[in-house]
Amino acid sequence: QVQLVESGGGLVQAGGSLRLSCAASGRTFSNYAMGWFRQAPGKERALVAFINWTDSTYYADSVKGRFTISRDNAKNTVYLQMNSLKPEDTAVYYCAARSSKFYSSRWSDYPYWGQGTQVTVSS
Repeated sequence: QVQLVESGGGLVQAGGSLRLSCAASGRTFSNYAMGWFRQAPGKERALVAFINWTDSTYYADSVKGRFTISRDNAKNTVYLQMNSLKPEDTAVYYCAARSSKFYSSRWSDYPYWGQGTQVTVSS
């Protein structure tokens, strides 16, 4: 089992920045690939960024060049640095973990989830 706890959400003006953190406990964190998903009201949960244990990354087109995912295996933590935020980035953000190193955008491929953190970007 892996337990995930997100933090760092909040209210920010358009153009601002936030850094989300996801602290993991349980199994060996470095053996897991991590994803950040988001879900806005009335929309499906969608992958925003992905990082595996070789530090290969993937970003959704909507956040490329603005968001950066990183991990610190010594701290069992994955981060999502979000810059140049837009109102359309408003959503609940979740971190998720899977034991495969391969990329997947399907939320059903991630068995472990955090509780989510709200990000609200005002115009």
